[in-house]
Amino acid sequence: MRQGVSSGAAHRGGKGSFPFRCAAVDVGSNAVRFLAASFTAPSAYTVLREERSAVRLGHGVFLTGRLSPKEAAAAVAVLKGYAAQMRALKITTCRAVATSAVRESANGQAFLERVHRESGLKLEVISGSEEARLVHRAVSSRVNFSDGTWLMVDLGGGSVEVSLANAGGVLWSESHTMGSVRLLEQLAGGDESPGAFLRLLEEYARTLRVPAALEGTRPAGFIATGGNIETLAQMAAAEPDPAGVARFPVAVLRRLIRQLARLGYRERVQQLGLREDRADVILPAAIVYERLARLCGAGEVVVPFVGVREGTVLDLADGLSVGTERRDRREKQVLQAALAVGRKYRFDEAHGLHVARLSLSLFDQLKRLHGSGEEEREALQAAALLHDIGAFVSYKSHHKHSLYLIANSELPGVGPRQLQIVANVARYHRRAPPKPQHADFAALAPADQVAVSKLAALLRLADAMDREHQQKVRAVKVKVSDGALRLAMEGEGDLLLEGWALKRKSDLFKKAYGLEVIVAPGRGGKEEAR
Repeated sequence: MRQGVSSGAAHRGGKGSFPFRCAAVDVGSNAVRFLAASFTAPSAYTVLREERSAVRLGHGVFLTGRLSPKEAAAAVAVLKGYAAQMRALKITTCRAVATSAVRESANGQAFLERVHRESGLKLEVISGSEEARLVHRAVSSRVNFSDGTWLMVDLGGGSVEVSLANAGGVLWSESHTMGSVRLLEQLAGGDESPGAFLRLLEEYARTLRVPAALEGTRPAGFIATGGNIETLAQMAAAEPDPAGVARFPVAVLRRLIRQLARLGYRERVQQLGLREDRADVILPAAIVYERLARLCGAGEVVVPFVGVREGTVLDLADGLSVGTERRDRREKQVLQAALAVGRKYRFDEAHGLHVARLSLSLFDQLKRLHGSGEEEREALQAAALLHDIGAFVSYKSHHKHSLYLIANSELPGVGPRQLQIVANVARYHRRAPPKPQHADFAALAPADQVAVSKLAALLRLADAMDREHQQKVRAVKVKVSDGALRLAMEGEGDLLLEGWALKRKSDLFKKAYGLEVIVAPGRGGKEEAR
């Protein structure tokens, strides 16, 4: 951003110290939000400035597919004001994100360029799974997830993110195009009575489903986030506890739905004191929350009064954590997200976990050789876990099916670009190496193509060491010398088959790294690199 404020992707790692000032901007479908914070520790901050501007970018997008000139101009003006406030507060780190309205608009790129040109903010369009990750980061600062697995519902103007989460992170996430503004724009007409509109909303919401993992069981709790549920909690007279979390029965939510349905828009403003930009969307939102609460058998709604903004500033502050601490947290999150996808496709979990462990061992030992960072390490972990999920479709060409399934899955915390890297690395765990004529590989940026080749080469070696899916190789040690990679396995038996498989699958490693792979001999099932 101009005049000394950096923006765009989250501040990651590097050297830093507390106190630390940062800001978050959330460009949603119903409003634009801003939060500036001062941190004294990774999870301890005070709010310097907090604002919400009623700019409904979703108006028209969900009907015409384009941001209207009027709303786009209003959003740019608001963002210019936020940028000025950041400069006045001497904030040097910011992350500005946009969600479904910008994500789905045909003229979204032009809007992003205008925002950067006029305000200096580099606005980042994020996926539904990234929204869920940021919300979880915020919620976990107020809600104790140690009781088990919770259902988390984040409803915005354009979409609703339904997630399963625990203390480790988001286990599963799915985004539904059923936000409050979208429902209002698509379903509301000029002649429906309040009762008819209610019935239409209820019918539409019946298409929502909870994850299969919850079938027959109840989550530890039902967490709801978003401006509408916060207003509903206030209407229910639910007082926040010392941690800032309010709770109220689902039965009260149903009563509020009946009350809202009896009133028209102007009556909600005048009799209930609702803001004008809240009075029209609160009923669709309430219907969605109630439907999901009923599906998972929840008796209570937990409202933590935090969202994407709070999660973003906490995530920025996490970037100042000690490197290994942050890496371990991210690794666990990616692991859980990938496991959820793998289980969906009934993969060989023991094999996936073992290959992932061996892959990361190779990655860490060869860091000086490949020079890749944390993002590539996370991609390798996910690809190694999921490399065989294509067998759910058919074992024949399962590497290609794996690419398709991964590329079309949601991995919380893994952005669209990184997800394509994960999918391609998994695709090249066997058979032909990456080629320019392969469409999905060719669609990657040149630097990402290089990363895929290097990571897939490591995955091939790790997969070869578990050829029989019996986890016989306990550990691997490598040494680079005399133009070759000398590789030694430790495990059960003579490991002759694994050594044979390594030689057969070393072609991509030689191409990507320019080194022959030599399997060091050994006896008694244990081998040491010479």
